[in-house]
Amino acid sequence: MLEIRPNCECCDVDLAPTSADVLICTYECTWCRTCAESILHGVCPNCGGELVRRPVPSASRLLDDPPSSTRVFNPDCLAVHA
Repeated sequence: MLEIRPNCECCDVDLAPTSADVLICTYECTWCRTCAESILHGVCPNCGGELVRRPVPSASRLLDDPPSSTRVFNPDCLAVHA
């Protein structure tokens, strides 16, 4: 089961667990679509992997396996990739 992290690691914006505008890498590094496309250009800065759309779980699945509440944020992301 995916962790479904609650925020973009680059800009720290909140990301809804049911949003289709969230991208992840193989290791579930999590990015909003804006950062993933315009800053990171589809490549995870942590592992070099491809960023793909995070699957959207069903409402019943979210009840059984709630999203993570642990925030991962790298404030240097915007400066390094600008």
